[in-house]
Amino acid sequence: MEASLWSTFSALLGALVGGGISYALNRQQFANQLKLVQAQHRTEFMAEETARVFLSHKSFTDRSFETLRKHLGGFEDDELRKILVRAGAMRVYRDDGSEWWRLLSRMEEFIERKDLEKVTREI
Repeated sequence: MEASLWSTFSALLGALVGGGISYALNRQQFANQLKLVQAQHRTEFMAEETARVFLSHKSFTDRSFETLRKHLGGFEDDELRKILVRAGAMRVYRDDGSEWWRLLSRMEEFIERKDLEKVTREI
């Protein structure tokens, strides 16, 4: 091979190795920054996780706001609503005017249950 090809391949190899190292270091730095932010805002992250657990219970697709407020104490009502939205929940009002919350990811399950109840009532 010619000397110019060797220098081209050497430069390309150096760029790939340098880019790989840079990528790995930036990824590690991003992971560390994310952990620091989570540690600083641990209360909010844990509140979101707790809300997801409550709203993911296999027997209940919906939870009343009163139940969530009781188990996620220490937050104002509007602050708790923001936490629920960040957790992926949506608010629903029942016929009696009460406020209920359900995860968006469980909408399909909720619709299937409603359809099943409707068929059961018809029989």
